[in-house]
Amino acid sequence: MDKFSQQLSELLSLEPDTINKILISVLFITVLFILKLIALRIVNSKTEDVRTRYNWRKTTTYIIVIIWLITLGRVWFSGFQSVVTYLGLLSAGIAIALKDPLVNLAAWVFIVWRRPFTVGDRIEIGNNRGDVIDLRIFQFTLMEIGNWVDADQSTGRVIRIPNGKVFTEMLANYSKGFKYIWNEIPVLVTFESNWKEGKTILSQIGNKHAEHLTEKAGRRVKEASAQMMVFYSTLTPTVYTSVKDCGVMLTIRYLCKPRQRRGTEQAIWEDILDAFAERDDIDFAYPTNRRYDNIREGKPGARAFPNPHKVEVSNRNIDE
Repeated sequence: MDKFSQQLSELLSLEPDTINKILISVLFITVLFILKLIALRIVNSKTEDVRTRYNWRKTTTYIIVIIWLITLGRVWFSGFQSVVTYLGLLSAGIAIALKDPLVNLAAWVFIVWRRPFTVGDRIEIGNNRGDVIDLRIFQFTLMEIGNWVDADQSTGRVIRIPNGKVFTEMLANYSKGFKYIWNEIPVLVTFESNWKEGKTILSQIGNKHAEHLTEKAGRRVKEASAQMMVFYSTLTPTVYTSVKDCGVMLTIRYLCKPRQRRGTEQAIWEDILDAFAERDDIDFAYPTNRRYDNIREGKPGARAFPNPHKVEVSNRNIDE
């Protein structure tokens, strides 16, 4: 071993003591790696459970890294009087080995301190939406909403998300700041319908179900504007008009609480169905196929009249 170290020392122009330390470090990490493979092979032969295998793989990795760092400290810093240097390098190594848990821990401190959400809030983070039902040091738990269920209602699934996701994923809070959301209900009526009267009816229905929230929402806007640049010029229900392929689109836009979106939408639609059923001049539109004769059905000033000269020439050619 000493002869081999001497040769490497001459080849690499390093001190023999340094060469010995490098060889010991490489040898030790090789032994630890082999022990890890043996342990994982034994575990894999004993169980088919993916979760158990994963936990063993992560645990053995952490243990091996920590043992290797401690060994490196004893090999490389045995002659140093300062323990601070060794502890600093050791803590850096531990931080690398335990990167994910430490990130989750830091994110937990951020969540508790900055409070981007709290237990009970409805949030969306990445592709997951739900109500926060638990917050722990390394993860928080959501009661999932949406997905295959319409209108932001619960699916019954519980989702556990690492706290570190708040640093890397987009986070939306339904319950923070303004505490209300805008919802829209599109109502499509035919071109032949009295759409102006339909718009008046929809405005009355929207005010019936949402106008009472305007004053409360106004106070919330003032409270939120003290901390964030939140402002709205109009908080009352509104009906917007646009034209689609199948008819005139009348869209009700109104405020509601996040957890009441489906209930308010149902109540508004029932009133719309009742109101339109009583009217003979308003009808719902939907995709249909129809034959339109512009000459007979078009407006007098917009009809495409046939060219008499062309008709005469065409008849003469037929006679000849």
